[in-house]
Amino acid sequence: MARIRRPAEDVGINLTPMIDVVFLLVIFFMVGARFGESKSDIDVNLQASGQYNSAPRPPQEYVVEIASNGMLMLDNQPISLQQLDQQLRYAKQQTPEVRVAVRGEGNASFQQVSDVLQVIRSAGVQQLGIAPRGIRR
Repeated sequence: MARIRRPAEDVGINLTPMIDVVFLLVIFFMVGARFGESKSDIDVNLQASGQYNSAPRPPQEYVVEIASNGMLMLDNQPISLQQLDQQLRYAKQQTPEVRVAVRGEGNASFQQVSDVLQVIRSAGVQQLGIAPRGIRR
């Protein structure tokens, strides 16, 4: 049986993909260097302003605590329902975005909690949170 001979292939490294990668890297670095130069050529002229406005005040936050004996505390100060209403209305006039968190003990009267919530809503407070007494922010 006769064998058919194939011509011998040149075994070598194909440089075409490597040259393509090198050209892409050269283009990448040329474009990157060009952008870096153009950013340093920007002239900035700052003009002095006459008045500086202060940053807006953050909303006031109050914590109303209801004890099991019915005693009310506003930011750790004893307070009545009428005083709470007056205080919140005044705070709402000063800062429209007043926040109130109501915390109560588990055995506090639901009627007392309901009265406090009614006073807060009647004062115009829109941001209201309710939590158990032991939880702090």
